[in-house]
Amino acid sequence: VSQDDAVNQKETLANEVKCLRGELQQVRDDRDRQVSQVQALSAEVTKYKESTGKSLAELDNLTTKSKSLEDTCSSQREQIRILELQLAAANEKLKMTDLSASETRMEYLEQKRIMKELQDRLADMEHRLIDGENLRKKLHNTILELKGNIRVFCRVRPLLPDDGAAAEDAIVSYPTSTESLGRGVDLIQSGQKYPFTFDKVFNHEASQQDVFVEISQLVQSALDGYKVCIFAYGQTGSGKTYTMMGRPEASEQKGLIPRSLEQIFQSSQALREQGWKYKMQASMLEIYNETIRDLLSNNRSSGSDSTRPENSVSGKQYTIKHDANGNTYVSDLTIVDVSSISEISSLLRQAAQSRSVGRTQMNEQSSRSHMVFTLRISGINESTEQQVQGVLNLIDLAGSERLSRSGATGDRLKETQAINKSLSCLSDVIFALARKEDHVPFRNSKLTYLLQPCLGGDSKTLMFVNVSPDPSSVGESLCSLRFAARVNACEIGVPRRQMTLRPTDSRLSCGGS
Repeated sequence: VSQDDAVNQKETLANEVKCLRGELQQVRDDRDRQVSQVQALSAEVTKYKESTGKSLAELDNLTTKSKSLEDTCSSQREQIRILELQLAAANEKLKMTDLSASETRMEYLEQKRIMKELQDRLADMEHRLIDGENLRKKLHNTILELKGNIRVFCRVRPLLPDDGAAAEDAIVSYPTSTESLGRGVDLIQSGQKYPFTFDKVFNHEASQQDVFVEISQLVQSALDGYKVCIFAYGQTGSGKTYTMMGRPEASEQKGLIPRSLEQIFQSSQALREQGWKYKMQASMLEIYNETIRDLLSNNRSSGSDSTRPENSVSGKQYTIKHDANGNTYVSDLTIVDVSSISEISSLLRQAAQSRSVGRTQMNEQSSRSHMVFTLRISGINESTEQQVQGVLNLIDLAGSERLSRSGATGDRLKETQAINKSLSCLSDVIFALARKEDHVPFRNSKLTYLLQPCLGGDSKTLMFVNVSPDPSSVGESLCSLRFAARVNACEIGVPRRQMTLRPTDSRLSCGGS
């Protein structure tokens, strides 16, 4: 073989090898594609199998639900049939009801007529009740006026262990005759009997409630639009403060002041049903050594410090003023709106702590000042358009005492002299009124000037004379009873009710309690 032929043959074989290699690679590529297709088909087969199995489960579930719905529809069709039967029965019953509608309407109209008649009767009774209440007030005040404008009640306190008196030494007795029963008291001094007669006499057995019952009607007058004044007079240790204040912490021992205020608030609540609304304002002061002190001021200190100078804490100068209507005002005095008995009780406790007290030989806790509680009452009746303005003054006077018995020295001596001077001025005023003198010396002391509307105006006034049964005090007791008898003889004029009709264009803002 020639060299050229060998070269050609080699090239031919190389080409064949190259072709075979190309074909082999193509075969391999085809195989790989087929393997991929097989894998893809296998995945599809697996997916299909899974899908087919799930669809079959859903089909079974839907088949079950379909059967359940068919059962429900069947049950509902039965219920519809039953309801249709009930509806038919109800329609039949409605037809029967319609047949009696006319009779039912007649019964309704009759009931409506009866209700209207009852409402008319109720309105008529309410008007009669209002008329009756007005008549009661009129008759009640007429009775009080017939009893006298200044009435006097006497109260004798029990003997105390410190009095040291035996039963045979009794200086007080009570007549049993019909005309004097409950109104007479006899005082025995040095074997001589001094008889006195007052509007009411309470012996040592009388309770606080017994005493209050006798003044409750007078207290009621303040709600009706009158000025009312109740004050206690007597020597030191005769029971004035117990009568007026009592012991508020013990219900049965409450005095006239807390009991009166409880009645005022209870009555004002009851009168709401008749259309009345009330607004009340309270103030409390004491007159100590001819100095007015505000017992409700927040600047006040303890009442035991009775030697401090005049208004040294507040710096206020309290001035007594009277207006044209006979109303009394004290400038700069604290006035507190009150709407409940609890508020009043709190004020009374505050005042008791602030009041000037001190020890004397005649009383361990002697009130060294005159205490004045004032409650101003404004009332309005929306239905009758009536307005009333009432005032309730409740006063606990300081006790009178002889200097020789009081053992007073220094500041206590000054206090006793001031107390006796103001009570002497009160006695001068009473003497002038009893004698109907043209000039009555009200301005001689702050006490009498403050009490001027109560003693010389149109107020309903009641005095308690408190008496000690202690034989060692018989002289002071006799003086107190004689003074009370003069007071009982005073005529100060007819009380005037402060009542007006409310103007159409005005409204009084009143709060209830």
